[in-house]
Amino acid sequence: MIKPTLLILAAGMGSRYGGLKQLDGVGPNGETIMDYSVYDAIRAGFGEVVFVVRKHFRHDFEERIRSRYGNAIAFNFVEQELESIPVGFTLNPERTKPWGTGHAVMMAAHAINTPFAVINADDYYGQKSFEVLGNFLKGVAGSNGKYCMVGFETYNTLSESGVVSRGICTVDNNNLLTTVEEHHNILLSKENGEEAIYGDNSSGNRVKIEKFAPVSMNMWGFTPDFFSESDKLFIEFLNKNISDLKSEFYIPYVVNKLITQGMASVKVLPTPDKWFGVTFKEDRDTVVESIAKLVDAGTYPTPLFG
Repeated sequence: MIKPTLLILAAGMGSRYGGLKQLDGVGPNGETIMDYSVYDAIRAGFGEVVFVVRKHFRHDFEERIRSRYGNAIAFNFVEQELESIPVGFTLNPERTKPWGTGHAVMMAAHAINTPFAVINADDYYGQKSFEVLGNFLKGVAGSNGKYCMVGFETYNTLSESGVVSRGICTVDNNNLLTTVEEHHNILLSKENGEEAIYGDNSSGNRVKIEKFAPVSMNMWGFTPDFFSESDKLFIEFLNKNISDLKSEFYIPYVVNKLITQGMASVKVLPTPDKWFGVTFKEDRDTVVESIAKLVDAGTYPTPLFG
């Protein structure tokens, strides 16, 4: 059986958090959130991990990964840089902002030839999430356009430290994704006299969000054809945005396009797991406490990789 690959997006520097948060130890033995994701992926039957990093910190990052994981799983590294754009396009010298998550995934095209999952380095997703994702990917080997997304309940993705942005999803009767709409400034609050979850939709309107509405936390599953389809859409994107200093090529943009064109279907896989991460510095204490509870409950060994 072909084992799926885990692609971890670790190129972001986390401007709101400050510093290289991907290497911040939050476990009892200095484990990072990313380490727990790798552990859960191994447990769920993934065969390799590919990390998307930036050139300027690759050496330190790679040294840490090698010393931490040893022979626990095969791993590889690819780089995301601004100048990694198709021939024929000229980079605006004033642009410093990365091209986005869709572009980051494209950087791994030469390193992955199996069904693969995509996650953020600084998000905790949970063991059940990796189980359902791994099982789906094992079943679509050799297929094209058979994608999936782990759908978290909105209530399980909030931060105690501030507002968050989330991709709120709509699904059809077969639990297939129809759209992902980005909402900003999401929090649990008392508005209009009731405690509920509110956020700003893509039109800028303040709306109530259902507690159990499925949310995209950038935990996707794709077949390898996703790379070639992304290449085509990235060229379209650059034709419109090459001179823009802030436009980004996001994974949901690619997914929405392919769904609309009938090129792909995306199964939304529900998970009961509670997300947590270090969006803000203030989140760190909550993350450390959450990890400690999981270790105490026997969910994870300590040290994680013995």
